Formats: sequence, C-alpha cells, structure tokens
Amino acid sequence: MKLVIVTSVEEFQKDVLRLFKNADIHNLSSSDIDGYKNGSSVLMTSSWFPGEKFGDESRLFFSFTEDENINMLFRLIQEFNSTLETNNAVRAVVVPIERSI
Repeated sequence: MKLVIVTSVEEFQKDVLRLFKNADIHNLSSSDIDGYKNGSSVLMTSSWFPGEKFGDESRLFFSFTEDENINMLFRLIQEFNSTLETNNAVRAVVVPIERSI
C-alpha cells in the first residue's frame, strides 16, 4: 500500500475525481488549498492587507491504495495533462507506507 497525493487547480476537480474513479480508486480524501507558482507570492500573503488573496484556488487529493491503481492513475493523469492548453498541469506523487493500522 502507498499514499498517492494529487494536486490541481480548482477548475479540474471533477476531472481529477473522474481520473481516480477510472483508476479504480474509490476511497480518497480532498482539501482546498492555495497554490503558488513562486516563493515571492508566499511573501505577499504577509502583506498589510491579510484579506487579499494571492494564491490560486487549488485542490489536494490523497488516497491509500495499491501499486496497480496508482500506475493506472499516473497513466490517466499523463494523458489528461497532454491535452491541456494551460500550464496548470495536474501533479502527483507517491509516498511508500512503512506501517499502518
């Protein structure tokens, strides 16, 4: 079992959920996050106007699943990213799990 983590801009939420489903990953969690393209944007968040939003609305998805499902998910994400006309590709990483309960 491994942990797969996927990030995307908010606009791709339905697409990413479909990719998880097509990879036979049905148990997952997600969270709203703010995405930043460079370090200077993070510094702007400590401005005098904390109500201003400088990050992009993004989503973080994660699931504990098996290798074969992750391999399929990565293929599907790669196909999805190849059709994008934007530089906001869906990103994914895998983290091995040493112990779990």
